[in-house]
Amino acid sequence: MLKLLSGGRLLPNCKSNYFPKPFCSIRYLHISSYSTVPNYIQISSNESGSNDQGIDIDLLFHSSTNAHLAKCLHALLIVLGKVQSLFISTRLLNLYSNLGLEWDVFVAASLVHMYCRFGLFDAAYQIFTNMPYRDMGCWNAIISGFCQNGKGEKALEVLDEMKLEGIKMDSVTVSTILPVCAQLDDMVQGRLTHLYVIKHGLEHDLFVGNAFINFYAKFGEVEHAQKVFDSMVIRDLISWNSIIAAYEQNNNPDYALNFFNKMQMDGFKPDLLTIVSIASSIAQSRDSQSSRCVHGFIQRRCWFEKDVIIGNAVVDMYAKLGDADSARKLFDKILLKDVVSWNTMITGYGQNGLANEAIDVYHTMVEIEHVTPNQGTLASILPAYAHIGALKEGTTTHGRVLKTGQLLDVFIGTCLIDLYGKCGDMEDTMKLFYEVPKTSSVPWNAVISCLGIHGHGETSLKLFRNMLDDGVQPDTITFISLLSACSHSGLVEQGEWCFNVMQNDYGIKPSLKHYGCLVDLLGRAGQLEKAYNFIKNMPLQPDASVWGALLGACRIHGNADLGKLASDRLLEVDPDNVGYYVLLSNIYANAGKWDGVNRVRSLANSKGLKKTPGWSSIEINNKMEVFYTGNYSHPQCDQIYEELENLMTKMKILGYIPDYSFVLQDVEEDEKQHILISHSERLAIAYGIINTPARTPIRIFKNLRVCGDCHTATKFISRITEREIIVRDSNRFHNFKDGVCSCGDYW
Repeated sequence: MLKLLSGGRLLPNCKSNYFPKPFCSIRYLHISSYSTVPNYIQISSNESGSNDQGIDIDLLFHSSTNAHLAKCLHALLIVLGKVQSLFISTRLLNLYSNLGLEWDVFVAASLVHMYCRFGLFDAAYQIFTNMPYRDMGCWNAIISGFCQNGKGEKALEVLDEMKLEGIKMDSVTVSTILPVCAQLDDMVQGRLTHLYVIKHGLEHDLFVGNAFINFYAKFGEVEHAQKVFDSMVIRDLISWNSIIAAYEQNNNPDYALNFFNKMQMDGFKPDLLTIVSIASSIAQSRDSQSSRCVHGFIQRRCWFEKDVIIGNAVVDMYAKLGDADSARKLFDKILLKDVVSWNTMITGYGQNGLANEAIDVYHTMVEIEHVTPNQGTLASILPAYAHIGALKEGTTTHGRVLKTGQLLDVFIGTCLIDLYGKCGDMEDTMKLFYEVPKTSSVPWNAVISCLGIHGHGETSLKLFRNMLDDGVQPDTITFISLLSACSHSGLVEQGEWCFNVMQNDYGIKPSLKHYGCLVDLLGRAGQLEKAYNFIKNMPLQPDASVWGALLGACRIHGNADLGKLASDRLLEVDPDNVGYYVLLSNIYANAGKWDGVNRVRSLANSKGLKKTPGWSSIEINNKMEVFYTGNYSHPQCDQIYEELENLMTKMKILGYIPDYSFVLQDVEEDEKQHILISHSERLAIAYGIINTPARTPIRIFKNLRVCGDCHTATKFISRITEREIIVRDSNRFHNFKDGVCSCGDYW
């Protein structure tokens, strides 16, 4: 803390960040000017502002009887942080007015800065335009005020006005205006500013260099950011933090970590902002071991107690590494959680498929008085509701969105589209789609994807054409959604057209996800050899998603030989994913090759891998019920199995024949029928029939793919009970009505 000294002494080395930009040149404050004020440092308890040092501010105001004393008082209040108070700032304004100093350059610039700080932009601009003389500090003050308060376009207008008056930008102007160019997506203005900087010899200014690193990073041009960094004569900690953040924000964690090591070799010690970027980089690189090192580094310096931002960053790191338990332990230790803390934990659970846990955290959050859910909260919780099909809770949150007027927020609107679509309510999905702003590809992508999983591939393609007619540029996600929609509907030619248009018309290079979607499209359609040849000719190394799509197609069409080849490749690139072992085992079981089944299961067991148990959920009376295959622990267990036996009798009368090929155990026929009846989706359907009024729809959510026999059985049940039964499995929606499924038996 600064020590205030009387008797003609100075206040040395006042930190420049205590001053508004127009006063950054002030380095010393002379207190002897107040020598006429006896005992000016004294204990005062009045409202207007004694501080910890016992400075009687009232007395100083009363003693400021000329311009020199008023300006010294102003500078002193800046050092003490008192100008952040509207009350003190208003007193300063009155003091200057009484002394007739309102048009003094120093005074007017400070008033502009003060008005901007409190959001009074019209008043600030009026003072600025009425000033008889404006120096560089005045221009920077008004530009900075608009920039820091989200008025970027107005700031650029003032900048143009400044240029017209022949005033040249200095380093403060450049470093102030560049973030605005990034916010407004104005790359041209930023590049022109860079040319100006080079022409006027400002490129070696430290603040200008740091600003350009951040500017280029925002546009994804890390190479240019790197060139700026390399050309800097002097670098400070902000320079290193900026280049590390540039690589982290553009998904290049290895370079970010490399610069982190170089920074320390150059003698710079990391601060909180450094560690925030490094935590994110470690999460991107999937380096669990380094995550513990970062955690220990922070803990040794007690940084968790200093700033909630660092705690939030590490919670996010653990969540992205898939370690939800460690994320929750650290989250619980954060004493003063802000809304970002809660959002991070909710998102972390959602990213790890723990939707119920995410919802529990949200429920706890809304009960806390000092934390108000914001846009980030809603964008985090709505996908969790969509994941488990909690439509009623989702509609309650929709009500909160309407009350807070956030429906026009494109991200919230898109999350609601996704919610209703994934809960099987396409009517409300389309209504929402036509209500939200559609100037970006985000809502279009969401509705195309939802239509796709419902089997409406043709409608998805029609909406894509509408999107182009509206002048909205498709992106990489658009084509993933389109290819997936074509795959679910068997639209092979249209899918191949989308794949070609993406490259030839929009210059989008296919990612592994695009290749995986096309392999899935060909495979589902039975074109297994074509799919395999397509993989062999890929310019990228196929990953698990590509080989997994081929293996899934081999299971559908019973091609054990090609399935074995695909599984061998899968076990090379992703040996610890139990799902692939299950798929191959199922292929062998369908072919009656029980020796192959036993070999695959033994291999999985030797690696300590366990099959994900199949479950289905149903929401009734705001309560989510979850059923596992072969479940006998439910309180209504006897009623459920009795209902299933009654349904089985009626189904057989109508011509149902159980398909025992979907029983993947080598057991007797009676046991096979019992196994089919006890599949989780049938248990959930029977529970819904028992506990809901006749002829009302039933919505089921299953974590795995619906088996072929259950698909056939559900068609019969929908006919017998005269109900609409909506089932969402891991791949798509099945809407059963009057004995027919919306998928047309193609899934």
